[in-house]
Amino acid sequence: MAQQPPSFFPTTALDHAAAGLGAGVVAVMCMHPLDLLKVKFQVETGPAKGGIGKQIWYSLRDIQRQDGWKGLYRGIGPNIAGNASSWGFYFLFYNMLKKRAGGGDPNAPLSASSYLLCSAQASAVTAIMTNPIWVVKVRMFTTKPGSSTAYRSLWHGLSSIYHSEGTAGLFRGTSLALFGVSNGAIQFMAYEKMKKWGFDRKRKQFQHSGRTMTPADDKLSNTSYTIMSGASKLGALSITYPYQVIRSRLQNNATTHLYPTIPATIRRTWLEEGLRGFYRGLGTNLVRVLPGTCVTFVVYENIAWLLRTTASNREEKRRERLGIEPPAGDRRTNS
Repeated sequence: MAQQPPSFFPTTALDHAAAGLGAGVVAVMCMHPLDLLKVKFQVETGPAKGGIGKQIWYSLRDIQRQDGWKGLYRGIGPNIAGNASSWGFYFLFYNMLKKRAGGGDPNAPLSASSYLLCSAQASAVTAIMTNPIWVVKVRMFTTKPGSSTAYRSLWHGLSSIYHSEGTAGLFRGTSLALFGVSNGAIQFMAYEKMKKWGFDRKRKQFQHSGRTMTPADDKLSNTSYTIMSGASKLGALSITYPYQVIRSRLQNNATTHLYPTIPATIRRTWLEEGLRGFYRGLGTNLVRVLPGTCVTFVVYENIAWLLRTTASNREEKRRERLGIEPPAGDRRTNS
């Protein structure tokens, strides 16, 4: 059986879940106003006015003037709950699946198809578990504060939807969310391969210099993580974005009579807006998602590295205290 690396929590999967949870919270706190704007643009059906920069600036200004600074952070509760839980669950399941695919070794290198499959499975389970939160988020983003249809909190939104629409209302748009797992699967396949290339290159540099990698060296630069996460997200998003527009319109309570089903939403969007309609809000989404993705992955990788090094140092001190020699062939690899 493969030597298991030390973990801060009982398992390395829980370490990654904690890192994902923290990354999700930080990303939402940084990017929430643009996330709010993205959903508003997605559910609009009128012609877009001006360039991307002007749309974003004037829309944020209008929200601030109408609802104050608090309006820019409307729905932040569901957004934090959704993002933090999504990233936490995703990295938990993803690393459990990677460990199984690697024959019990969480650090075993996998093929591109294996990364794709593990990511798709983890994304699917996470999408089903968190869909009710996203329904509440979209409706909080698209209703006017103080109106009779506005939700006061995440719990109020969940309970209101359940009492008025039943369980089906909470899982509205789930099939589209499941289709959206392709976004994460493509992104993580590309990201894992780029990260493996980065670590292979770093190991060769250490070998050529005659140095030995320590737990503290088990990390790429933040610039590398930023470039890799941004490039992988850009490629995945350009392929899968239309489903996000359809899902937002389907989940928007104010337009359920116009977009009652997925086929009806696709047909109406195509007839009224053409291909451009399926990419509505893409510019804003790129402005929000790319920085948000980079923040998420940089924070995640740093938290995961901190937990790894803390666990390694704790294990090393325990061995020294007990007089235990390190296991033969002990190796330092990224997890």
